[in-house]
Amino acid sequence: MMTTTLALGPEWLQPSVIIEWLGPWALIGLVLIVFAECGLLLGFFLPGDSLLFTAGLFVAQGAIAYPLWAVCLLLVVAAFVGNVVGYYIGRAAGPAVFDKPESRLFKPKHVVRTQEFFDKYGTRAIVLGRFVPIVRTFITVLAGVGRMDARRYFTYSFLGGVLWAAGVTALGFWLGQFAVVRDNVELMLLLIVFLSVVPIVVEIIRSRRTPGAHAAR
Repeated sequence: MMTTTLALGPEWLQPSVIIEWLGPWALIGLVLIVFAECGLLLGFFLPGDSLLFTAGLFVAQGAIAYPLWAVCLLLVVAAFVGNVVGYYIGRAAGPAVFDKPESRLFKPKHVVRTQEFFDKYGTRAIVLGRFVPIVRTFITVLAGVGRMDARRYFTYSFLGGVLWAAGVTALGFWLGQFAVVRDNVELMLLLIVFLSVVPIVVEIIRSRRTPGAHAAR
């Protein structure tokens, strides 16, 4: 059984700790976590990318006793269904769903960041947002609040779910075949986390270089 000792946030949020704690219920737990992160606002803090990658590693090592195709299928379904639920939550509740005072869990800046991401990339944001922490949680509810065409939203949501849930998990499984990866799981998880925040950093840098940003200063 693989373990990671590097603190990627609180210990209880470390992917390997979560999967090992779930034991024989690991796959069910993974499905519920992915569903929550993709459809429920309170799931934004959950470790999406690194958790999927670690799940692939565990499947490669036999620690999750299910074939890769079954794991990927269930995670894609969880990601898609989570988006469907989140969309209709936003559609039913409207703008009021985001009208909350700032707290340790809910921060209006997350909504603003997601709205800017949505405005910039349009429909593509549904796919690209899957790979951006926090954005992937808020964007689905935001699409419902904005009453985006359901058929179009679900089409892009499914595509993004396949690329994200199945793609990242399969990447972990494939790389898990190599000893250098198995022996450096902590570094691989750090790399995954780093890559997941790169889009946010790029957008911040680009926004500061725009004429509007300089004028605001």
